[in-house]
Amino acid sequence: MSAIGIDLGGTKIQGVRVDHDRVVSDVKVATPTGGVDEVVAAVADCVRRLCAQGGVTGVAGVGVGAPGVVDVGTGDVVRAPNLPGFEDRVALAAKLGDALDGMRTVVDNDANVAVLAEHRVGAARGSNDVLGVWVGTGVGGGLVLDGRLRRGPVGGAGEIGHMAVAGVTRRCGCGQVGHLEAVAGRAAMEAEARRRHEAGEQTALVELAGTRRMKSSVFAKALEAGDQVARQLLDDAVVALGMAVASAAALVDLELVVVGGGLADKLGAHFVGRVDQAVRARLFVPTSPLRVVPAALGDLAGATGAALLLDE
Repeated sequence: MSAIGIDLGGTKIQGVRVDHDRVVSDVKVATPTGGVDEVVAAVADCVRRLCAQGGVTGVAGVGVGAPGVVDVGTGDVVRAPNLPGFEDRVALAAKLGDALDGMRTVVDNDANVAVLAEHRVGAARGSNDVLGVWVGTGVGGGLVLDGRLRRGPVGGAGEIGHMAVAGVTRRCGCGQVGHLEAVAGRAAMEAEARRRHEAGEQTALVELAGTRRMKSSVFAKALEAGDQVARQLLDDAVVALGMAVASAAALVDLELVVVGGGLADKLGAHFVGRVDQAVRARLFVPTSPLRVVPAALGDLAGATGAALLLDE
């Protein structure tokens, strides 16, 4: 029987239909900016399109990976600052289930489902202690310890984007100052690039993006063109990621870190290699066999893992 997986991001909604751990079809739409009802309607539309593709009649249900803190027991998104309308608790599973005429619906954190997919069918297969770091609109994280996904008592385990990092003074989207996401998240880097541009500093980032969102491809193009602002922002992001991942490794003694997300995927293995070097330079145990590797499943990791939730 098929399962539908939805990766609900700040920029896009990615959906897949999975049969026997294999993606057989996918759809992608832009995330609406008008609030909860628009987002639920867009997700429901993706699910219906996936159900219709190939004449599927047997669908076990839909799993959703959502940003922020998720109450897995209720399917509520407790807080997702990067998603319009989700600043306070939203009963996402109940709302989506109603929109889909009672279809079984489960919700988990987007980084959790992405690391679940990489652990089961991706770059982390065979590893028992894994941290997934997803560098996109924000910075998400998920933990697998002793071979099992670790959520924590309030569902916040692995939220590395909201780890405090020394030297970071920018305000995070959650309202706190000094978090990793405030320097390594794409949205935060865009805000800083535009601030510098308004202050008179020329940057290809603004020239390429104009008034539109500064997508990951814009950062890649600006970096390739030798843009100094893009280089500085990404240098700062690499250092901050190195600090945060090394701190996580000191706390739970990891064997593997998988780095993915829209920005990391677009910048490629060189970016992940730089993060690996930044981590290794800060490890408490220099001889640790910890490896930092690129995610294997690309854009489909979150949606694939969301579908796999139906098997949990």
